[in-house]
Amino acid sequence: MKKWSGRSAGTGLRNISSALVLFCTMGVALAQTPPTPPPGPPNAEQRLEHLATLLDLTDAQKAQVKTILDAQHAKMRAQFEAARAAGTKPTSEEMKAAREQSKTETLQQLSSVLNASQLKKFEVLMQDERGPGKGPRGHWRGDAAPPPPQN
Repeated sequence: MKKWSGRSAGTGLRNISSALVLFCTMGVALAQTPPTPPPGPPNAEQRLEHLATLLDLTDAQKAQVKTILDAQHAKMRAQFEAARAAGTKPTSEEMKAAREQSKTETLQQLSSVLNASQLKKFEVLMQDERGPGKGPRGHWRGDAAPPPPQN
């Protein structure tokens, strides 16, 4: 005869079912997709699409605007790289002058592509992005007073 081990058959069954439930739960938890990271700043293509929507650009205008903006970006990047290679750092006044020159050149080039209404909207968008008291990415600098609340 078998000796009684002191355990009932139900205890072993409970252990097996507990292990099975734990195993299934772990499988489901591991199979879930990780949360998507928060979106970063929009890339150049997304910004162009947004601009095309805001300005109601035709496909031809969109292509021309992209060419103009890409050329201006490449020119500014080249100036930055040249200064970096020379080991110099432009003053804030020099950087402001370069941005203003780039903005003027961009507006001149865009004036042949956009109609008057679109050009005005573009100028407003550029002012909103880098208005008085704003840093290079359109965020408020700590040393500038924020704008008054609008009602």
